[in-house]
Amino acid sequence: MAVEFLSGEQAGYGAFVGAPSRTELERYFFLDDTDREGVQAKRRAHNRLGYAVQLTSVRYLGRFLPDPRQVPEEVAEYLAEQLEIEGPSCLREYGERDGTARSHAGEIQEAGGWKDFAEVSAELGEWLDARAWTTGNGPKASFDAAAGWLRERRVLLPGASRLSRMVGNVREAANQRLWDTLYGLLNTGQRTVLDSLLTVPAGSRVSELDRLRRGPVRVSGPQLKWSLDRAEEIADLGMELDVSGIPPRRLAELSRYGVDGEVTLFKRHNDARRLATLLATAVHLTTRAVDDALDLLEVLIATKLLARAERETAKEKMKTLPRVERAGAKLATAFQVVFDTTSEQVDPNTGEISAPKVETLAAMWEQIEAVVPRSELAAAIAALFELTPPLDSDADQAWRAMLITRFGTVRPFLKLLVKVVDFDATPEGAPVLAALKSLPELMGRKKVGPGEIDTELLAGSWRRLVLAAPNLEPGTVDWKGYVFCVLERFHRMLRRREIFAKNSSKWGDPRAKLLAGEAWEQAKPTVLASLGLPDGPSEHLAARAALLDGTCREVAGRLPENAHRLRR
Repeated sequence: MAVEFLSGEQAGYGAFVGAPSRTELERYFFLDDTDREGVQAKRRAHNRLGYAVQLTSVRYLGRFLPDPRQVPEEVAEYLAEQLEIEGPSCLREYGERDGTARSHAGEIQEAGGWKDFAEVSAELGEWLDARAWTTGNGPKASFDAAAGWLRERRVLLPGASRLSRMVGNVREAANQRLWDTLYGLLNTGQRTVLDSLLTVPAGSRVSELDRLRRGPVRVSGPQLKWSLDRAEEIADLGMELDVSGIPPRRLAELSRYGVDGEVTLFKRHNDARRLATLLATAVHLTTRAVDDALDLLEVLIATKLLARAERETAKEKMKTLPRVERAGAKLATAFQVVFDTTSEQVDPNTGEISAPKVETLAAMWEQIEAVVPRSELAAAIAALFELTPPLDSDADQAWRAMLITRFGTVRPFLKLLVKVVDFDATPEGAPVLAALKSLPELMGRKKVGPGEIDTELLAGSWRRLVLAAPNLEPGTVDWKGYVFCVLERFHRMLRRREIFAKNSSKWGDPRAKLLAGEAWEQAKPTVLASLGLPDGPSEHLAARAALLDGTCREVAGRLPENAHRLRR
């Protein structure tokens, strides 16, 4: 039963599964000078070949073969060729005398520094425990990691059943420790609240947990308000506990099970596992609900407000383009007459300069009205003033003015946004965040004065739209315009994380996820143990440097023998 989780490849670990590839033969079964010294010390051909098989097989498999004669034919041929033995058939005679193969294995183990599994089982158990606690890897990945750990330390691999039992026991203990730790964080009231999430209220078809797990499905102002209400309801569960002692990956793994699992299945678990799962789910949903709300806010501002205002402004400009073109053509025609009649005339053939065609204003107007009547010219000027922005405006004024008309989209959620989401900011984003938090105090008032807003934020056309909008009473500002000015700046800074949400994961401060100080000191031993790293970097770097140097020297030493291959 212990090896049921193993794949076909894993279940055959420590044994040949087919013939090694050519690359594997050259890497593991090549006999260097040291190998040859040990092999050549054997008198008979079959003993030399058998010894070579055991020497290289343990290097490849991590354990000695029960019967070295069962090695794949390709391996035997490759070794026989290096030892200049005519054919590998003599291998059948190896080990016929009792104790020869076993004696060779002991000699190889001692010379190669191979350790028995019993010598390191306790150390491996500690490493697996640290890894299981921090990563929560599945049994197959843990089994492979354990086998890799043993190979790196030149430890003879135990049987698959023994290693798989060890992996399974350690993982089970780590899971139980995770559930017990989370369960111990809860008081009686919190346990009752979490268990209530599994109930189905009267008149409802789903449990409270199912309802809270469901996120927004549309992009709209009312849907954003619903999303913020959901985030507030989840926060009100009161699960703001200190879970910093739990590895984030384990907490995330448990919460995924809680978000996707069946409620009926949770009820079958014991108290520790059930409530630990619900707590991890509640902690996850606390930030996930804020993530959902801010995701929706970002899309709403970008597509439903800013982009739509720009598109509709562009459509309006296209509708008025024929009028602008006609008015512009009339003005161009009139001014062409002005230039032609009031400028000095130059004969292109002789270069002779003559006086302008007209000398009085009345005569000029007579020439103009001959091509464009004065009434049409006045109408063209009026149309251009009506359809084109003032000279001191910018390219964004038109769509920003249209944006202000969509205040109904942001009204439902604006007050709830600053109440539910715990925003913070960098120094660059602090003024915009302060302005955002002040918006609920301005909304709905008939009169707002310039001293009640941050006029430093009014860049470009926002200054005109907020401070000099049409029909404004003296000493007041257009507070709706100011709302959208702040929202536009807020949206840009939120995307750059100059404004971030402390109770969000996706939209939070990236620096907050870095362990430092006391938090790192507490996690450091377990993290280093799971990674197999020493406390200081010097020892690790020295070992890596020595390995690299040795490998380079080994490769360089083989170059003369392989020169013909390089030339090819």
